[in-house]
This record gives sequence, C-alpha cells and structure tokens, in this order.
Amino acid sequence: MCLAVPGLVLERRGELAEVDFQGNRMEISVVLTPEAEAGDWVLVHAGFAISEIEEEIAHETWSYLRQAGIEGVEGKPS
Repeated sequence: MCLAVPGLVLERRGELAEVDFQGNRMEISVVLTPEAEAGDWVLVHAGFAISEIEEEIAHETWSYLRQAGIEGVEGKPS
C-alpha cells in the first residue's frame, strides 16, 4: 500500500523544500510541484511533493490517519 502524507511547506530552496509533518520536518523534492511555495500544503510520497492540496483537506487527512491509529501521527495539526 502506498500513502501520500500532507505537509506544510516551510521554506523553498530551488527544487527542494523543507516541509512540516505534524512537528516532524523533512527536506523533500518539489520538482513535480514547481508552483509550491512556503505556506502551501502538499501531498508527499517517497520524498516528492506530488500535488498541492487545500489546508482543510490536509487537516482532515491527518485526522483520518490518527483515527486509523497510524503510528507517528498522534500530534495536533500544525
């Protein structure tokens, strides 16, 4: 099963971006979402932002993940 996780872009540096996942930060590639900028929400799979999403959808997705008991998502939305 593959899962894309929503994250908030904190900083953009060329084709890379620092993204916040409920308090965990990671550097990812934004080559597939060149329009993504700081403050945007993106879906991330395998280290790549694969699409931009609305903030409301991102929070809703984190809620579903917590309800499903997915490990590491017990924090509150950013």
